[in-house]
Amino acid sequence: MSKFVIHGGRPLSGVIDVAANKNAVLPMMAAALLTDQDCVLENVPAIADVTTMSQIMRDLGAIVEELPGRRLRLNCAGVNSDHPPESLVERMRASVILMGPLLARHGHVNMHHPGGDAIGYRSIGTHVHAFERLGVDVRPDKDLYRACVGGRPSDRTIFLDEASVTATENIMLYAAARPGVTTVRNAASEPHVENLALMLNGMGAQIEGAGSNVLHIRGATLSGTSATVWPDHAESGTFAALAAAGRGTVTIRNIIPEHLDMVLLILDRMGVDFSLGEGVMEVRPSELRAVSKIQTGIWPAFPTDLASIYIVLATQARGMTLVHDWMYEGRMFFIDRLVQMGARIVLADPHRAVISGPSPLRGREMPTPDIRAGIALVMAALIAEGVSEIEHAELIDRGYERIDERLQALGADIQRVA
Repeated sequence: MSKFVIHGGRPLSGVIDVAANKNAVLPMMAAALLTDQDCVLENVPAIADVTTMSQIMRDLGAIVEELPGRRLRLNCAGVNSDHPPESLVERMRASVILMGPLLARHGHVNMHHPGGDAIGYRSIGTHVHAFERLGVDVRPDKDLYRACVGGRPSDRTIFLDEASVTATENIMLYAAARPGVTTVRNAASEPHVENLALMLNGMGAQIEGAGSNVLHIRGATLSGTSATVWPDHAESGTFAALAAAGRGTVTIRNIIPEHLDMVLLILDRMGVDFSLGEGVMEVRPSELRAVSKIQTGIWPAFPTDLASIYIVLATQARGMTLVHDWMYEGRMFFIDRLVQMGARIVLADPHRAVISGPSPLRGREMPTPDIRAGIALVMAALIAEGVSEIEHAELIDRGYERIDERLQALGADIQRVA
């Protein structure tokens, strides 16, 4: 257990680099299960979720080796288990992504219901229904799913009942090593889905339509490859909001601007003074103004992972902002901490909050409920006058590598205390 102790109210300025995408690297690690040859991932983020996924894969029999220069070598020739360990699966929602490649590898899998952040009810029904449409027999047994491939492979078209990122990736991983052509309609189209498709194509699959909501996947016998994890657009959006509220000039490097269209639109409407270069964004001191609504949605709409951080940004904007996240009924259950800090926020229902600003914030002691709310509370503490203590810093470590050290480089007074 650890916490962050933050002395707030200090201007932030300097340069910060965006790390690789957490939501891309985990399914890319899982893709290594589709071959007995080496897979090498470049630009791997040093986050706790990568450590957990590495432990799961080692428990299954894989070799996972850290190489110099943020690289990871995975070899799954020794994988003979179809049952990821329950204790590790319960730590991380993304562990469900192992279901597809283990089905492709063994023809069967025993998978516990995944854990992760407590941001609402998170069913894996879309995964189960999609596998069943592909001829997989899935039998729930309390919190365990017993799945077995049945029948002969054939061309199939499936429609996902929601554009779930992990369900799309799970089906991609299964279908990439499955004979025939699988067409997925209403597929997720986020950058990390496209990043995974690029890796699978490098392994020998033929995936068309990545980045759209219709995928055509022609399976093949897959081989090893080398793939690079793209920068995290959620972290880019986080740092942009932090810089906008930080009263200094911050340069954010290693961004992909086309992954930030909706975020940049919101920042522009809020009066943020920023400019874009090649892989670089500079944010300068601004007079922030409210926008009528920030609403999360399916890509390329505003990402749900940024809802919490932009609620904090709205507390510093003049006027009234409605933030609506329809996806998760627990996303906004950290708002009471912001109110205790002095924010003027009305929680209309579990999905909608109305923020009136600007509000001066005061330091508080606060627990971290999840990754995204945790980084939002860190941002609030940096804005606030006085001292804040953010407990359960290890939850933030799941998605943001060495965040305390990186913020210190911008002039933040933040210390990790064990």
